[in-house]
Amino acid sequence: MNKEKKFKLETLLNKVANEWDFEICSLTIQTNKNPINVEIIIKKTNGDDISLDDCALFNAPVSEEIENSNLLNCSYVLEISSQGVSDELTSERDFKTFKGFPVNVELNQKNSKIKFLNGLLYEKSKDYLAINIKGKIKKIPFDEVLKISLCTLKD
Repeated sequence: MNKEKKFKLETLLNKVANEWDFEICSLTIQTNKNPINVEIIIKKTNGDDISLDDCALFNAPVSEEIENSNLLNCSYVLEISSQGVSDELTSERDFKTFKGFPVNVELNQKNSKIKFLNGLLYEKSKDYLAINIKGKIKKIPFDEVLKISLCTLKD
């Protein structure tokens, strides 16, 4: 499939997604498979979780739009799924859910000579992040934090 056709298809599917309050995170068309595989990863515009029912309900309008567009003139398999769980912690919900889990904190190097810290997620306030490093609580101001990700602890 050429880039122009993919762009047209993506534009059409984005319109359908907006009508259903979804956002298309990625559209992958695997033309090396027989039949072609069309994989669409979606998320809700309001930030809520995507359920299996959401994916199933979105399947029919997407299939209809693909068929009506005549951009794919061959058989294809349509897969609609969610982004899944990210390793990066960003929302308040993430911090509550993963309290006590091992995290890797990437630090802003202009404020610190240390680039990474590993420990257990202890607390998040509006001003700082606290992690437990081998039994000692370290509070890190948020202006020093670039990224917080789930990880496995290293000794």
